[in-house]
Amino acid sequence: MGKTIKPEQLAQEVMSGLEEYKDLAVDVLKKEIQEAGKTAKKQIEQTAPRRTGRYAKSWAVKKVSETSSSLEVTVHSKNRYMLTHLLENGHAKRGGGRVAAIPHIAPAEEAAAESLERNIETALGRL
Repeated sequence: MGKTIKPEQLAQEVMSGLEEYKDLAVDVLKKEIQEAGKTAKKQIEQTAPRRTGRYAKSWAVKKVSETSSSLEVTVHSKNRYMLTHLLENGHAKRGGGRVAAIPHIAPAEEAAAESLERNIETALGRL
């Protein structure tokens, strides 16, 4: 069965269990955040407009910051960043008129966020 503890040790044992759960949960969260970034990158690469293919290949996942309890990643275009806004939102032509928008970043962001939430709930349910 379980180990026997004295009543005065109960609070310490509960806190120890909670700390262990927190450490496991943080590891799961960091892993799932990295996977969500990779998933978003892949989806952007697949749905990005292609003329030469260099824009689609320019996407990367970058770890912005990491602490003992958090992780922040950014999916970005390494060397074609100046095109992202123009392609995603459309833009005015020099001679008048507009170029149609090709939304490829926002759908990937939404899908990654939904996937991240679902995966975190599943993973934490298994702990």
